Amino acid sequence: MLHVKLDTGFNIEVEFTIPAFFKRFLAWVIDLVIMIAYSMVLSRLLNELIGLSWAGKEWLDVLFGLPIICYHLLCEIFLNGQSVGKKAMRIKVISSDGGQPSLSQYLIRWLFRTADLPWWILPSIAYSILPWWTSVFVFGGLACILATPHSQRIGDLVAGTILIDTRTRTSWEDTVFTELADNYQPRYPKVMQLSDKDINTLKSIINSVSKSGDYDLSMRIADRIRSKLDLPSDQDSLEFLQTLLMDYNYYSTR
Repeated sequence: MLHVKLDTGFNIEVEFTIPAFFKRFLAWVIDLVIMIAYSMVLSRLLNELIGLSWAGKEWLDVLFGLPIICYHLLCEIFLNGQSVGKKAMRIKVISSDGGQPSLSQYLIRWLFRTADLPWWILPSIAYSILPWWTSVFVFGGLACILATPHSQRIGDLVAGTILIDTRTRTSWEDTVFTELADNYQPRYPKVMQLSDKDINTLKSIINSVSKSGDYDLSMRIADRIRSKLDLPSDQDSLEFLQTLLMDYNYYSTR
């Protein structure tokens, strides 16, 4: 099983597991089945309920085809780096620095899907538009996944993203928000100097330490933050990190 160590926003390496290829393939199959089922059901409904004529069909094809075209982009944006297939296989997209990908990273990754799987090459060869040897480019994305050390496809390399297995590691929490008591009193207002990406990374580290008991990691992170923000504290490292997370939630929601 492959692993990758990513340098987080605190200059601390955190290890993640790279998903096995069969997981990526099964996730792709699940998503493909969903898109095919959507097309079949929608086509039948339109034919039975609307009685489409050829004169008005083209713009409807484009309109109802957009969810399929944008399926992966919309899923990864609104499901925090996962499509339905990825969620089922417990894999997700993260940034190569260990944080949540930005909107532009999701967009670049989506745009390069045509480079990863250029299916249009095969019909072009069939109609003699392209020579037969161009068929090898259909497998460009697959070759990239097999050849790169972190199993990244072309879109991942360009966007600066990577796929991780969330089941073999602690569950990857995508939201920084934590429920607070009504009478909660914050201790560290300087926490707001940290970015959302820093806090997102911080929460994943807290979960990791709580699951694995790697308190050496929490001490290194805590020391790094105390030095960066000039925060004296009498709390132990894990308690300090948890307080920072709660304080960030307190200040960001007021």
